[in-house]
Amino acid sequence: MDKVFKALADQTRRYLLDRLHEHNGQTLGELCRRLEMTRQSATQHLAVLEAANLVSTVRRGREKLHYLNPVPLHEIQERWIDKFERPRLRALSLVRRQAEEAMEAMEAMTDKPAFVYVIYIESTPEKVWHALTDADLTAEYWGHSNVSDWQVGSPWEHRRTDGSGTADVVGTVVESSPPTRLVTTWAAPDADAAAAEPSRVTFDIQPHGDIVRLTVTHENLADEAERTAAAGGWAAVLSNLKSLIETGSPLPQQPWLIPR
Repeated sequence: MDKVFKALADQTRRYLLDRLHEHNGQTLGELCRRLEMTRQSATQHLAVLEAANLVSTVRRGREKLHYLNPVPLHEIQERWIDKFERPRLRALSLVRRQAEEAMEAMEAMTDKPAFVYVIYIESTPEKVWHALTDADLTAEYWGHSNVSDWQVGSPWEHRRTDGSGTADVVGTVVESSPPTRLVTTWAAPDADAAAAEPSRVTFDIQPHGDIVRLTVTHENLADEAERTAAAGGWAAVLSNLKSLIETGSPLPQQPWLIPR
């Protein structure tokens, strides 16, 4: 408890927690972007927060992602603020257990293959977000329409453009933070949900001046064969997306039809 109070006593550390509350899972560089201090100083503050168990970290490739851990704050509330509000505290305890179970599920996913693809586009985050979520635009460069209201918890479908209405991929919107981050699950329409967890795709849209860095992370793939297929598919689709946004037209031929 003393470490938690010490960590919260500093304005910069409270600011870092606020940033993670707004957008969880940030790198050191992303957290430093709004701070007028060196990366070394920011690292020292994050170390104090980690020691107090207010921040936890997860490795994704070469990146180290920082996540807010609300449990110590809940314990302060339980001991010092709301001792007598038992029903609400029981509800918070349930949320904590569910969060821990979700973290365990994420850790289990890291044992399976994943694919990360980064592409730079002359555009704005808003235009890239629109291109990823608009059914008509996705049909132009993807050959399928991505259909959803893009609200957290809503279903989405990857529908053919032949008029059949057939969906080749279905899933659920896990996170939706326009215009910078979209996370969805991916599965075949006839997949047995009880047999295997669906894969998960994250679109991170980061502006820099007149360009955007789009990072696509496809996690929890079944095996290396599925990872290889994903690698070829994402490279083709995102190249087509870049061409459409920058020139107004997709590539003259469908790039995923080129023999490998």
